[in-house]
Amino acid sequence: MSSLQTLSRGLHVLDIISRAPSGLAIAEIARELGVHRAIAYRLVATLEEHLMVARDADGRIRLGAGVVALGGNYRPQLRAACRPVLRALAHDTAATAFLCIAEGEDCVVVEVAEPDQPMLKVSYRVGSRHPVSRGAAGLAIAMQRPPAKDEPADLAEARRDGFAVTKGQLQEGAIGVAAPLARSGERVAGAEACIGVVAMHALDTDKATAALLRHRDRLIAAID
Repeated sequence: MSSLQTLSRGLHVLDIISRAPSGLAIAEIARELGVHRAIAYRLVATLEEHLMVARDADGRIRLGAGVVALGGNYRPQLRAACRPVLRALAHDTAATAFLCIAEGEDCVVVEVAEPDQPMLKVSYRVGSRHPVSRGAAGLAIAMQRPPAKDEPADLAEARRDGFAVTKGQLQEGAIGVAAPLARSGERVAGAEACIGVVAMHALDTDKATAALLRHRDRLIAAID
């Protein structure tokens, strides 16, 4: 097995485990990779040496503390600046607040803040990803890119309004509102980014949008 193939498989293992909150057994990892259990065992052992994964008492494999340390170094200034803003936004809207950044054609969640109020939680966590063509966050990313011919009506509407509102595109019953982290069309965080809120209840989108734009401008000022 070449070094590049080993690296690719190791990264694939991390991705597989990240999507399994209850952890995975070696046999399950091998099945997902399509390799023999002995190969999966060696990959896990190497990742374990570097603290990227850890074994529970029952032998199931979960992400390790090394992943947390590594992730903490991803755009630390932007994430540090956005945390108090997201907490305030979540409080003001009684909805889950988030920061997303584009990775190619995907929209990736990099920070999340939950409201203090008891509510039905949305399945939108750090590391979640979805196409930029879907969801309020995806549209808020896509609207920062040059317009395409015959682009979807919801994207054209988001460009016109300066923010995006979607219902049920990523999760049935979920309502999302998001706005680009940009000023006059120019990126302010060195990346295609957006902030927004999502909720499973009857979100007042007018009030949520007003709060979102206010806190978005606050975050832009903090970054500048």
